[in-house]
Amino acid sequence: MRFDELLAYQRSFDLAMEIFVMTKTFPKEERYSLTDQIRRSSRSVSGNIAEAYAKRKYPKHFISKLTDSDGENLETQNWLKYFFECAYIPQVLFDDLTAKSEEVGRLLYYMIKNPAKFGSKEGFN
Repeated sequence: MRFDELLAYQRSFDLAMEIFVMTKTFPKEERYSLTDQIRRSSRSVSGNIAEAYAKRKYPKHFISKLTDSDGENLETQNWLKYFFECAYIPQVLFDDLTAKSEEVGRLLYYMIKNPAKFGSKEGFN
């Protein structure tokens, strides 16, 4: 299996791309603040999953990178709240993107709790 076949990777990549397209229409004054922040955090989710997969033989490293990914995912949720509160996105879009991000979080949690299912060694030696 390749890293890009992992469901968590696919869902997080799709979410990052959806956010990228959505932010193309945002005000120019947000280009270097909110827009840049959410693009970077959302892209980091899948990037950290790819790095975790490369380190899957070492449980502590695998889990550490997945934890980083989860942190970036929560940061993305934070920026979504700002977008909603600043009236850049409607409630329905906020709810949809947040639900997708929460799904990614559940997938990451599963991976963190079950590293052996992803090629990681059983024990923490």
